[in-house]
Amino acid sequence: MFPLINIFGTEISTYVIAATAGLILSLFLAMRSARRLKVEDSDIIFLMLFMGIGLFIGGHLVYGLTNFDKLIWVFSHLNEIPSFGTFLEMLGFIFGGQVFYGGLIGGLISAYIYLRVTKRDVAKYFYIIAPFIPLFHAFGRIGCFLGGCCYGIEMNHGVVFHHSLAPGANDVPRLPVQLIEAFCNFALFGVLYYLQRKGKCQKNLIFIYLLSYSIVRFVDEFFRGDMYRGFIGPFSTSQIISLGLFVFSVGALIKISRSHRHKKTG
Repeated sequence: MFPLINIFGTEISTYVIAATAGLILSLFLAMRSARRLKVEDSDIIFLMLFMGIGLFIGGHLVYGLTNFDKLIWVFSHLNEIPSFGTFLEMLGFIFGGQVFYGGLIGGLISAYIYLRVTKRDVAKYFYIIAPFIPLFHAFGRIGCFLGGCCYGIEMNHGVVFHHSLAPGANDVPRLPVQLIEAFCNFALFGVLYYLQRKGKCQKNLIFIYLLSYSIVRFVDEFFRGDMYRGFIGPFSTSQIISLGLFVFSVGALIKISRSHRHKKTG
């Protein structure tokens, strides 16, 4: 599509534009939700900042895992690398990309640490931000479509990219899997935001999101055409993480349900 656009003589990534738009909208709506629940705007802004740090670190670390074979090669051939600068360049290539799941997990972990250290109610704050994770992600996937990355499998009468920066994406009709996932994320946002507005699922909204998205992503991966995702046997790295998140979310929801029943009977 259009990976770069020229604004006043400066080329800007359309992915960055889409992701920034999603971030601004998500932050605005999250602060509105926070006010309804008697939480200060500044608390949400600081929480988002810490999530951003975790997102950045986690996204790069998991991307490195998709290049695990290259990482092993580098450390097993240190004596063949001509200089420390070359070594850093190789690590930069290995960890240079981002994986959403790494960013998601890193962001949630950093948010949890921030909330625990500052002695805030973890469940309450996760309840506030839960609907806006898929909203932000939906805009990110639109950015992926505009940039031509994370592309789908080949198909008749699909979308043809001509200017994608991703190797192998161009001049082949492909399933617009980015837009399909964006639609699923918008739908997830709608359901979660509705539940939040109705005051439902206050302790388990974040786990409903993780459970739902893990299913979406597991299926979605079968229709991805890019090969830079890492594979363990027949499954991609993201599918393995999806299975783990699914089990974790089901366990958390069962635990919350049992705790709720115990309080009622107690």
